[in-house]
Amino acid sequence: MVKSTIIARVTDGLPLAASMDDEQAESELSGYKSQAKAIFKKLNSQSEPMCSIESGPYYLHYLLDKGVCYLCICERSFPRKLAFSYMDELAKEFHMSYGSEVEKTNLRPYAFIKFDTFIQKTKRIYEDSRTQQNLSKLNEDLRDVTQIMTKNMEDLLWRGDSLDRMSSLSDRLREDSKTFHKKAWRANLELQIRKYGVPVAIVLGFFLIIYLRYKLF
Repeated sequence: MVKSTIIARVTDGLPLAASMDDEQAESELSGYKSQAKAIFKKLNSQSEPMCSIESGPYYLHYLLDKGVCYLCICERSFPRKLAFSYMDELAKEFHMSYGSEVEKTNLRPYAFIKFDTFIQKTKRIYEDSRTQQNLSKLNEDLRDVTQIMTKNMEDLLWRGDSLDRMSSLSDRLREDSKTFHKKAWRANLELQIRKYGVPVAIVLGFFLIIYLRYKLF
């Protein structure tokens, strides 16, 4: 079954709405909700539009639609087709209700918490995958879930962090290289002035500037 639902803005991960879970679920799922927040921080316009992420006894399924991420935490036994059908229904209703407000810059976290009423109503419909209505949804060709990417939470979070660190390190090395070359140029110019005098040093410095400009920029 669907255990919890969170809706967030893709551009900055701002939580827009969420299901109001009972105390037991809140305690049980606190670590998984933290993982969900980490996922929101990694999302961008190039992210997979639909993805299932394995994490212990649960799956975190998400759907991106019109700049909003719909994420639900489900038991592993809950059919993926129903999970994505559930989020698809949320996406249609949420866009119809709040689509024009999502990109406002002054939004507070959980600005649309009233949407929980619709979340709870829809969640109850999907609670038992064996009901006739849900069996019909499973048999309908609502969505080809075999094409949806499945990832492991550990790989997603740690590998992603490693790539971010590598990118940051690469940028820092590039900047350090530029700084080194500029300092080397200044030192070389001072040496030329002492060795050949100002006029010759100026000419040599001019050629060095041109060289460094094309090499570094």
